[in-house]
Amino acid sequence: MKLDPRDIEILRVLAREGRITKAALAEKINLSPTPAWERLKKLEKAGLIAGYRATFNLKKLGPHVTLFVAAELADHTAATFQTFERSLDQHPEVVGCWALGGGFDYLMQIVTRDIDAYQRLIDSMLDARIGIARYFTYIVTKEVKNAAMPPFDLFADQMD
Repeated sequence: MKLDPRDIEILRVLAREGRITKAALAEKINLSPTPAWERLKKLEKAGLIAGYRATFNLKKLGPHVTLFVAAELADHTAATFQTFERSLDQHPEVVGCWALGGGFDYLMQIVTRDIDAYQRLIDSMLDARIGIARYFTYIVTKEVKNAAMPPFDLFADQMD
C-alpha cells in the first residue's frame, strides 16, 4: 500500500493519541471527519494499524523489576525453536521476545515483582526443558527511552 503524507500523519497522531476522536483526528490532519475516518479505516484494513492499547506507568502499579534475557537454545532445529516460542504463552511475565540473528537466539523482556520471582520463572523455564542451553540476564536500572512511535520518516520512500 502506498502511503501519502496524510496517511503518515494519521499514523503519527495515533501513535501519540490512540484514543483520539474522529473529529479531533480530522482537525489535526486538516481534513473533514468523513474523509479522515475513511483513511483511518483503509489503514486498519490494510493491516498497517495492528491494534490499539494503553501504555502503563509500572512504577505507579507497584514494585517490579524489568529484565532483558538473552537466550541461546541447545540446538537449532525447527522443532526446538517452535517449542521455545510456544512455551512463552505460559509465562505472562515475558512481555516481549525477539528472535535474533547473531550470537544469541532470542532476546526476552521480562517484568516480575522482584529478582526472586524472576529466578523462579527462569528455573521453571529450565525445568520445562523448552530448549534453553544458556541465558544471560540484564537488569534494567533506568528507562532512558521507550519510543511508542516508530520513525515514520524511514517509510517516506513508500509514499506516492
